[in-house]
Amino acid sequence: MTTFDQDMLDELNLLLKFPDNSLLQGLKIHHDASQTMVNAASRLYSKGLITLPDGGYLTDLGIDLADHARHIQSALCSTKGGH
Repeated sequence: MTTFDQDMLDELNLLLKFPDNSLLQGLKIHHDASQTMVNAASRLYSKGLITLPDGGYLTDLGIDLADHARHIQSALCSTKGGH
């Protein structure tokens, strides 16, 4: 695979929603959340990246991937020449 598919993008976006300032804070996907977010949470849980199918906390692997996702987002959002 050479690109991110939509499911991967949804999962990355959900990982970015987890608080990055404290490992003691989690995330709860509420019943009125979009089906896209519910499905992304379920996939992240199945992959062992979060502790509950509706959010919870990031696992150690989830923390690492969320950190990488933030770095990618930051690099892609930076202005040209603003390294």
